[in-house]
Amino acid sequence: MRLLLAVAAGLAVLAASACSAPAPPRAAANPSPIPTGPVTLPAPTGAHPVGTTALYLKDTSRPDPWNLDVDARELKVTLWYPTEQHDGQRAPYMTPKESELTLKGLRIAGVPSDTLSKTRTNAIKDAKPAGKTLPLVVLSPGFTKPMSTLTSLAEDLASRGYVVAGIDHTYESYATTFPGGRVAECLACDSDTDPGFGTGVAQGRAADVSFVLDQLPKKWDGSQLIDRSRIAMVGQSIGGAAAMAAMVKDSRVRAGIDMDGTTYARIPKSGFTRPFMFLGSAPHVSGGSDNSWDRDWKLLTGWKRWLVLTGAEHQSFTDGPLLSGILGIKPLPDVLGAARGAELTRTYVAAFLDQHLKSQRQPLLDKPSSRYPEVKFCPATCAQS
Repeated sequence: MRLLLAVAAGLAVLAASACSAPAPPRAAANPSPIPTGPVTLPAPTGAHPVGTTALYLKDTSRPDPWNLDVDARELKVTLWYPTEQHDGQRAPYMTPKESELTLKGLRIAGVPSDTLSKTRTNAIKDAKPAGKTLPLVVLSPGFTKPMSTLTSLAEDLASRGYVVAGIDHTYESYATTFPGGRVAECLACDSDTDPGFGTGVAQGRAADVSFVLDQLPKKWDGSQLIDRSRIAMVGQSIGGAAAMAAMVKDSRVRAGIDMDGTTYARIPKSGFTRPFMFLGSAPHVSGGSDNSWDRDWKLLTGWKRWLVLTGAEHQSFTDGPLLSGILGIKPLPDVLGAARGAELTRTYVAAFLDQHLKSQRQPLLDKPSSRYPEVKFCPATCAQS
């Protein structure tokens, strides 16, 4: 199971079946330069400044699946949204303690423990939300990874006119900080080889999503912005599996994207008609031994796409490659460059959401584009190597 690949592109390259590609990816010939100081995440591409705030929710209707000593599920939810405020304190990427625990979990040594906390974001902390009713996008990160590792994507979507709710699934990442400085570490990290682990995580995250959707109108002052008839979910790795599971469980989630994650939720044999997109690094997620995308593709009876980014690896859809330089990790040859990977992810995720939540047709999703030659449409134009 490809849930524990490291945060940076230099730590692992997927040996996977791939779409046929006559030319190397553009970014492979021009790898991103290695930063010499703190990294600033790529600027959002939309028209709106971005605000962010955090909510802390407690679900007393169910015990925590990982911590047997508590009888309620606590969650941290980070919100990104359009604002009219241009100036103000930028939100922190991580706390120093979160950085320390994340680097320790990833077994990255030789850099200061607070390195990741120095990453500069673009969103203004606790800025006042602005705009009319907007679609909502739920984000779910990969296993062991905090929600912050999808910040670049979240900021970009908010700048394009979405409210984004990113969920830190407690005890499933190296560190989640709650009010008062209490830090929940990864209790699930030693269980990933247990039978049924992936299915259990996906189902648990689906329950987290439904609870968050229930609570947002009650707990967030800006919830009047949310058009609750236009909700989608996007996840990376096990978060992508959770997107599928949440859609099967909760009809409020109208559309979903799985970014390079094995799927576990079983789709009804009668088919699944809501829009769904696979966005990955290879046609078969775990190097050809995993047929979950092929299995589910046949049961997706509505609008669907299966896109592969040539040269991408498992973390190309996250902030990981953008941060690899400050961790002392050099890009590997023929791996999609960090900036290009972020651009492609943002572009195709936004196109999907614009089409299915804003009813804005996106020709980009109809066929390959000469502007983005790395993106291959599968399975029709893909061949297993």
